[in-house]
Amino acid sequence: MRSNQNPLKLINILADGQFHSGEELANQFGITRAGINKYIKVLRDWGITLSSVQGKGYCLASPIDLLDKVKIDENYGEDSHVEVLPIIDSTNQYLLNNIEKLQTGDSCVAEFQSKARGRRGRQWFAPFGSNLYFSMYWRLDQGIAAAMGLSLVVGIVMADTLREISGQDIKVKWPNDLYLDDQKLAGILVELAGKTGDCAHVVIGVGVNLMMTNPDPNIVNQKWANLGKVDRNLLVAKVAKNLKTKLRDFEQHGLTPFLNDWQRLDNFVNRPVKLLIGDNVIRGVAKGINEQGALLLEQNGETKAFIGGEISLRSDE
Repeated sequence: MRSNQNPLKLINILADGQFHSGEELANQFGITRAGINKYIKVLRDWGITLSSVQGKGYCLASPIDLLDKVKIDENYGEDSHVEVLPIIDSTNQYLLNNIEKLQTGDSCVAEFQSKARGRRGRQWFAPFGSNLYFSMYWRLDQGIAAAMGLSLVVGIVMADTLREISGQDIKVKWPNDLYLDDQKLAGILVELAGKTGDCAHVVIGVGVNLMMTNPDPNIVNQKWANLGKVDRNLLVAKVAKNLKTKLRDFEQHGLTPFLNDWQRLDNFVNRPVKLLIGDNVIRGVAKGINEQGALLLEQNGETKAFIGGEISLRSDE
């Protein structure tokens, strides 16, 4: 298996956004210029945009605010229980693979995911250092049934946290997305392990577009938005802290105390929408959610609830 140690060392050098000559870099690594070119190719494979100018060297398109466990803990105020993983196949999968060792609230964050996935196993575009890739483990002693509505609470927490940090009007979209200016900003993936009657092991994954450029159109096939440049270490700390606080509330009281928050943040409330269920298209006006986390749709003066399965919500304006 190829070691990522030297490409990561190269990123640390280039993270300042300044030009670094190939000769300088080769001397630092004790290798040839051709060896540096191989590492540069790895960085490009990771989705990093950089330029090469003869006589000046290599330079990132913009400086990278690298993730740092020490800075995350400083912003958190104590040990955040967030592990920083520069390169990983999937933050969710990492936690799922290590469930036996985890405590509620243990989390990880990555610079790059080689096999990032979204809802229904879809591929997720995850270039190095551009976005937020965060996952948290949570144990629900009441079992899998107690997880109903959990992804909606995560959406509320994420929207309010991103609003606080960016000052922008972030909204939630049922059941697991965040929107900015009617464009997708973030996605939430909740994965469950456990049997009926047992405790539920929950892994919550969050991907937020921060400084994404030129996403693969085969993967990102809808309008998308960036939050913009923020302190990623501060963001990780706030996400971890706020999620722990609100998920404890959710454990004790369920979804009901969060209904007003959803109404406040709902991107499509009182707007015409369509639900795509298989080959069927159901139209109506969105009216928020109920205590079970179902989407409420008004049709001809009657309100119906829709939940679970292969349902996609779209604007119908």
